[in-house]
Amino acid sequence: MLIVRNKILPFKGFIAINLCGIIFVRAEVKLSASDLRHEKIHSRQMAELAYIPFYTIYFMEWIYRSIRYQSFTKGYYNISFEREAYLHQHDRKYLRHRPRWNFLNYW
Repeated sequence: MLIVRNKILPFKGFIAINLCGIIFVRAEVKLSASDLRHEKIHSRQMAELAYIPFYTIYFMEWIYRSIRYQSFTKGYYNISFEREAYLHQHDRKYLRHRPRWNFLNYW
C-alpha cells in the first residue's frame, strides 16, 4: 500500500484519504495502526466494487445522509463504508475474517 505525504490532500481536518488504494496523508500527520487499518478496509471495499462504483455510491450516500442528518459531518460518519471502517479499525484481525460485501450490513 503506497502512502503519499503532502500538504494538499486530504483537506484540512482530515488525516488521510484513500484514492484507488493510494493513501494520501497530510505531511504533518503520523498515521496510527488503526488509521492504516481504516484505510485498508476502504481498499477492500473499493476492490469489491471495482473502484468507480465505490466512489459513486460513497458520494451519493454522503449526500443522502447529509440531507437526512442536516449535517455534512454527520452524513460522513453515517456512510455505510465509513461505519464499517470506523467500527473495525481497532481490530487487528478484521480483514482476515471480514465477509465480502460486509459494508452492506451498515446500510
